[in-house]
Amino acid sequence: MLSKKTQYAFHALIHLAENVDKGPILISEIAQEKNISIKFLENILLELKNAGILGSKKGKGGGYYLMRPPKEIALAKIIRLLDGPIALLPCVSLNYYERCENCRDEAVCGLHEVMSKVRDATLKLLENKTLKDILTKN
Repeated sequence: MLSKKTQYAFHALIHLAENVDKGPILISEIAQEKNISIKFLENILLELKNAGILGSKKGKGGGYYLMRPPKEIALAKIIRLLDGPIALLPCVSLNYYERCENCRDEAVCGLHEVMSKVRDATLKLLENKTLKDILTKN
């Protein structure tokens, strides 16, 4: 399940993408338009900026903007950045692997096998879908 933080990040990114021709957008505008707390949104946008997804400009005409076109921003990257692993179990995670405490042998664990397939299908979809794909539905 996507956290509120990640959902808000997607709403903010969509707003920035829809208004890309306006240049940098103020946090206050995004917060008001998307009904998100400014303080919470500041933290989200800062994380996105630190990850190279957003840029910012200070002063008059300042605000946040996308560093790349929406078609180059994979949904999987945003989810991993803000929510961590996409896999439902730590033992099947590609980037956040941890052995499950109650599993004797992953090689014969049926749950591990099924969750690996779920992970693969989810990743295939999320790594091939971008911010642009979300925009076309709004």
